[in-house]
Amino acid sequence: MEKLKIAIVGGSGYAGGELLRLLLFHPHAEITQVTSERFAEKLLSRVHPNLRKLTQLKFCIQSELEACDVLFACLPHGSSSRHLDSFKSISKKIIDLSADFRLGNKEGFVYGIPELHREEMKGANFISSAGCNATVTILALYPLYKNDLIEPDRTVVEVKVGSSEAGNKATEGSHHPVRSGTVRSFMPTNHRHIREIVQELSFGKDIQIHFSATAIEMVRGVLATCHVFMKEDYEEKDIWKIYRQEYGQEPFIRIVKEREGVYRFPEPKLVSGTNYCDIGFEKDENSNRLVVISAIDNLMKGAAGQAVQAFNIMHGFDETLGLTFPGLHPI
Repeated sequence: MEKLKIAIVGGSGYAGGELLRLLLFHPHAEITQVTSERFAEKLLSRVHPNLRKLTQLKFCIQSELEACDVLFACLPHGSSSRHLDSFKSISKKIIDLSADFRLGNKEGFVYGIPELHREEMKGANFISSAGCNATVTILALYPLYKNDLIEPDRTVVEVKVGSSEAGNKATEGSHHPVRSGTVRSFMPTNHRHIREIVQELSFGKDIQIHFSATAIEMVRGVLATCHVFMKEDYEEKDIWKIYRQEYGQEPFIRIVKEREGVYRFPEPKLVSGTNYCDIGFEKDENSNRLVVISAIDNLMKGAAGQAVQAFNIMHGFDETLGLTFPGLHPI
């Protein structure tokens, strides 16, 4: 099969670098152009040193973009919407990794979690990749909300996130003496990803998600600890069956619940570099509280990996193409 010509807009960031790493080895993809206004005319490996000897492509500026089969947009939030008409003139298919088109099917974009919207993706021209914190939370709780098992207004979610979630632009908060060793509550309320979570989990009902985010000493990864309260006194075996029912055939969802050992529940470092979402749970013996724990790599299942998964679905390819890396242990 002839390879599809791929352009990546905003390819100097972390998500852009992950897309490059994945698509350079994808059997149906040929990366033709990668833009960066700051690094124009410089080799991709100047910014992404892990790609040394893998490509001789150089960054170009956005105004030099030519027609392609698929355009991946990795621009800062608020930028893609300003350039959408230009993108549409370049490519009939767009996968956007920003927050610009995630809510309300804006501009005809399909919300980009394949496990929820696979069928819509198959015929889509525009896909908006979901936020990383939204992804890890939605996938953790989707079976419970879909099957109406929990009280709709008592969900409490706390995510612990790595530094790469903030992007590669240096800030006062990312300065090493400030960031190192931190356990910093940076968004205890009003996180913008809450709207995505409510959109995907409401199923036409009024729900409330009480969400907080904490930065910890980690580069990649998100760990979500979700506290929900069940309507009935379900046993863990019943909960297991529900998750198996919803996710048993999903290639990138792993239910992690071991009786013994160190890795009894999901852990971000075990999914580092992978497109997996690991999900586990434990029922509180003293109440109707269920604690659901989920982990992803924010740059993979939370960004570039999920975008490539959507790319595969959009074109009828094997959904796992280019995404079968199992992770490293120990790391």
